[in-house]
Order: sequence, then C-alpha cells, then structure tokens
Amino acid sequence: MSVLDPIRSKVLAVRLISAINRDFAEKLDLKAEHNSLGLLTCDNDDACYVSIDEATKKAQVDVVYAQSFYAGSAFPSGPLSGEIIAMLAGPSPGEVQAGLEAAIDYIENEAIWFSANPDNTLIFFPHLIPRTGNYLSAMAEIEPGDPLSYLVAPPLEGTYAIDAALKAAQVKLVKYFAPPTETNFTGALLTGSQSACKAACDAFQNAVIDVSEQPIMFR
Repeated sequence: MSVLDPIRSKVLAVRLISAINRDFAEKLDLKAEHNSLGLLTCDNDDACYVSIDEATKKAQVDVVYAQSFYAGSAFPSGPLSGEIIAMLAGPSPGEVQAGLEAAIDYIENEAIWFSANPDNTLIFFPHLIPRTGNYLSAMAEIEPGDPLSYLVAPPLEGTYAIDAALKAAQVKLVKYFAPPTETNFTGALLTGSQSACKAACDAFQNAVIDVSEQPIMFR
C-alpha cells in the first residue's frame, strides 16, 4: 500500500421496476413520462453521485432520488445498504437499464478515490468532471456540459484543501458541503474551464497529502 493508491467503490444492489405503480410514482414525485424506475445502492456516496450524473448523459433518465445514509457504510442498515440509495426514472425499461449500466460502469471504473497515506486510512476524492450531466449541473446551478471539480476529503483536510484549490486556479465555488456531512466528510463543487478544474483537483490533492504527511503544522 502507498500514497495515491486507488480506492474503488462497489455497487451492492440493483433492481429495475419496469412499470412503476402510479400511486407509488405520485409519492415519489415522478413525472407522467417516468414509467420505469431503477434502484441502486453503493458503498460510497460521492462515487455514486458522480456516476448517476453520468447516467443522465448516456440515457434518457432523470435522477429522481439520491440520498446518503447517516454514518456511512461502516454502519449500514443491512448488508446491501451501503452508503447511499439512488433512483433513476425514465420512459421505458430500456432507457432505465441503459442508465443503470452507465452508472455501474462509472462507479467501478471512473469514480475513483485515492489514499493520502500508506495504510489507506485517509482517503479523498479529487474528481474532475469534464462535462456535467443534468443532475450535477442542477445541483451546482451551472449549465449542463460545464466542467466541475468534485472535491471531498475528511473535515480538516478538506477545508484546508478547498482553500488551496480555489487559490490555485480560476475556478468558482458553487457548492460547499460543510462538515460533517452524513458520512462525516466535507466537500465542494468548483466550476471553471476544464483545465482550471483539473488544476483545482491537483491542488486539492496536494493539500490533502500535505496535511496527511504533517498533521500539526501552523507556524
């Protein structure tokens, strides 16, 4: 094990409801065109959030529900609960299936966390999204297709690193997740050009590793 080891997330359970009961659909605030529903749980919430955004770019689906569970995957309600449940709705089973497949592929291969210390106990997420989908663009109040730095780390490390990221590139802070979040991290969404967002991710990474290597340093 070493610094910057990749930490991959795992999909725990997936189901497709081909024709959602309309009374239930009303309770879920689904639109009239939302006939099918996909359900997904994952052991990492932020990996899932960026992945369901990817699903909106690959299929005719909307993220109709996504919520982290309190205390994170270390204290799940069941073996398949993980850290989050997400729901994708679409007009047909085929569209929702395509959305689920896109989300699963992104979780497993793209939404990668990294270790900031040799024993992999301090992990962080310096994730660049070159082009946002409908879900994250709405959350960040930016245009679909705009770049985004999706940055997450433990509370002190993350707070210090967000400031470093903002100073390192011409990016704008559009969303701040104050500590503690449901899973006891902190994070931010930054937008700008793709190159600026990449520079912000790099600065965030370097700052998190700096705190990990020298936890007490203020003079």
